[in-house]
Amino acid sequence: MLRYAFIRLLSAIPALLILITLTFFMMRAAPGGPFDRERDVSPEVRAKLEQAYHLDESLWKQYGRYLTALSQGDLGPSFKYGDRSVNELIAVGFPVSLKIGGLAMLLALLLGGALGIVAALKQNGVIDYGVMTLAMVGISIPNYVFAPLAILLFAVTLGWLPAGGWNDGALSNLVLPVLALAAPQVAYIARLMRGSMIEVLHAPYIRTARAKGLSERVVILRHALRPALLPVLSYLGPASAGIITGSVVIEQIFGIPGIGRYFVTAALNRDYTVVMGVVIFYGVLVILFNFLVDLLYGVLDPRARPQ
Repeated sequence: MLRYAFIRLLSAIPALLILITLTFFMMRAAPGGPFDRERDVSPEVRAKLEQAYHLDESLWKQYGRYLTALSQGDLGPSFKYGDRSVNELIAVGFPVSLKIGGLAMLLALLLGGALGIVAALKQNGVIDYGVMTLAMVGISIPNYVFAPLAILLFAVTLGWLPAGGWNDGALSNLVLPVLALAAPQVAYIARLMRGSMIEVLHAPYIRTARAKGLSERVVILRHALRPALLPVLSYLGPASAGIITGSVVIEQIFGIPGIGRYFVTAALNRDYTVVMGVVIFYGVLVILFNFLVDLLYGVLDPRARPQ
């Protein structure tokens, strides 16, 4: 297992290098620069700014300099956030995104998994059709539509919850962003869980377990749940990374100072280093979560364990 884990981590290095290279040159190819929006900047001042940030060098030299700094864990300075580095911005924004994304993923897994199991047990019944209808609605409505509707209902009309803001992560400020992030994930997980559970419930070993006189609860929890979770587990890898690194739309709508909000501002301002830092951080999380999923596969299904 340790050898397999080591090989998987080594194989992730080329993928991460390709991601860094593509992002670096695509950002430079986009029109505009980090200092184009500065007012009343003379050519001399602009030249000094570009020299200070090494933007006057050739692209390949900038690329080599960036890789050298990155190998030392330095994501570089931000062009737009004063004296703050990209490492500091991520260190500030990631706990916020992690809190909201983690709660949203936990809610999606528990609620979506429960709905999928219930729908599978009541296959082709009213409950099954109702759950799948709600799932289709959740998938069809994007979060940038769901979030304003939730604000309109719970904040403006009913006045139960604040419309936005962080407020140091107060519970009332977490409810709407977490719901908006979790809603589509609940729908996806419910559909995956339903399909997987139906397939498992028709397996021969489940019929054998029922023939032995085991209760339905024991059959579901001991024999059906673990194999049924495998497709959901595959989905959770990239989905968790995407949610935890911060939803760009949700953080903008609710005014939450997470990674997603920094990413949008940096992209608009051509803040190369912040965009690069967030993309690299996201790529590392995707690789890490997929790696953990592979390891959990071996725990849930012995056939998937490396020999």
